[in-house]
Amino acid sequence: MRLRSKPVLCNYYVTYRCNARCSFCDIWEKPSPYIKVEDVKQNLLDLKRLGVEVIDFTGGEPLLHREIDVFLRMAHEMGFITTLTTNGLLYPKLAGRLKGHVDMLHFSLDSSSREEHDTGRGVACFDFVMESIQVAKKLGERPDILFTVFKHNLHQLEEVYRQICLPNKLMLIINPAFEYNDVATGEQLSAEELQYLSDFAKQKLVYLNEGFVQLRLDGGNHTAAPVCKAASTTLVISPENKLVLPCYHLGTDSFLIEGNLYELYTSKAVEALKQQEGRLPGCEGCTINCYMQPSFAVEVNKYFWKALPSTLKYNLHKGTWKRLVKL
Repeated sequence: MRLRSKPVLCNYYVTYRCNARCSFCDIWEKPSPYIKVEDVKQNLLDLKRLGVEVIDFTGGEPLLHREIDVFLRMAHEMGFITTLTTNGLLYPKLAGRLKGHVDMLHFSLDSSSREEHDTGRGVACFDFVMESIQVAKKLGERPDILFTVFKHNLHQLEEVYRQICLPNKLMLIINPAFEYNDVATGEQLSAEELQYLSDFAKQKLVYLNEGFVQLRLDGGNHTAAPVCKAASTTLVISPENKLVLPCYHLGTDSFLIEGNLYELYTSKAVEALKQQEGRLPGCEGCTINCYMQPSFAVEVNKYFWKALPSTLKYNLHKGTWKRLVKL
């Protein structure tokens, strides 16, 4: 049973450029412009008309955009829940400008070991994450630690939780790594390792969407009976001001927005592509978290019920439900 027909989320790529070189990501390899204020302003108005509730300003590294604070302020003042994930390199410098405009601020950290984290990210950013935590706390912000889990760093989860999250009262978000395109993420987590994550997530200040675990145990999305609702739950806007469908990672089609996002998203051409969500050949076996999370939220099935307790736990901790009530 479908609970919601309107899209929930916009993944707004402010640029594909990045000041890190993560081994499990290929976005930074792309040439990229930066989004423009006038386009963002019009697109936000249309996103509001479409019923979108959450704007994720992403990249690349979103803090590379010199007007990122302007975008966040506009979205926040319009009533959107805003989210931003950063490697921390620029946060201490820009924190004052971002204060109060990011509802869900995530610092990426994959190890308690400086050497291990920096090797995976391809740049020395561990110390910047540590500094960012202290800067954010002094400003009264409540950041989260986003831990991307691979086989090789699974053993670091406990140390990051005990040494960094608990002392600083930060939520630890467990983000199981996913494969896409030709990006290598190593051997996938076993059923036993996924169970370990589920057990670990029962602790306070830990968030893991249990739907992610179930989906991996089930072999990912299946085109014959797709769980993925990427195109109907999530709008993807590129730095070129294009609507990308069915999702960023597959990206089979894109349309220039040209100030007409509402009309474009509700057009017959886009509607036809939405009907293919989760059914294209590249969708078979997909476990991409950023599209599965909203997919689990709009349709009552076993993934909905798996995801619900952890989603409530996170939203109660962050207080984002208060902003949803106002929308």
